[in-house]
Amino acid sequence: MEQIDQLLNGYKIIQDPQRFQFGIDAVLLADFALAGTGFKDSVIDLGTGTGIIPLLMQSARKDGTFTGLEIQKGSAEMAARSVELNCLQEKIRIVEGDVKKVSELFPKHSFNVVTSNPPYMINEHGHQNPGDSKAIARHEVLCTLEDIVAAADYLLLPHGKFFMIHRPFRLPEIFFALQKHNLEPKRMRLVHPFSDKEPNMVLIEARKNAKPRLKIESPLVVRNADGEYTNEINEIYRLWGNL
Repeated sequence: MEQIDQLLNGYKIIQDPQRFQFGIDAVLLADFALAGTGFKDSVIDLGTGTGIIPLLMQSARKDGTFTGLEIQKGSAEMAARSVELNCLQEKIRIVEGDVKKVSELFPKHSFNVVTSNPPYMINEHGHQNPGDSKAIARHEVLCTLEDIVAAADYLLLPHGKFFMIHRPFRLPEIFFALQKHNLEPKRMRLVHPFSDKEPNMVLIEARKNAKPRLKIESPLVVRNADGEYTNEINEIYRLWGNL
């Protein structure tokens, strides 16, 4: 059953607990991408799901234009209704379509910025129903890491920026795919669930046709030893709450 949830930035989002719901990774990606985008950038989010990334980023970049691409019909329809609920039809467009067919949906080099919170897991990891919406969001059932990167290469203007959150264990594949598709890694930040635990997420910024030079930012720790959010995570949420 669908529900309407209040976002920290004052917008509302429609979600279905039976489908995939956004988590902290979406908030961290929006915050990470925000630091590298301009006020009038044209942004597309690949695999937008509920449309959470465009909804968050638009609240901070009100002069920008945002597109969310989503292959699952139910999720795309729900995201479009969330856009309408917030009266943002002139700022955010939701497109139902396949990342692997972006050349049929958009002109080449038509965006300054591409973001993506893609499926993390290779299809062989675990058992899943290929028709299940949660499995599609979590596993590479309908698209692969390289499909996402190739789409970003096609969509980005020269020197455009690509922002992604993924799993650290796939970093070798990520770097290989980025460089294969003319996207040079420029900024990276590892996300740790606790300070004494290994990272379970990685934030990456890549730039099209850029020279090699990678900046490794300080680790981002999500929780203190007592299980509460760290000051930095609270500041990130506070930022979105004050928009």
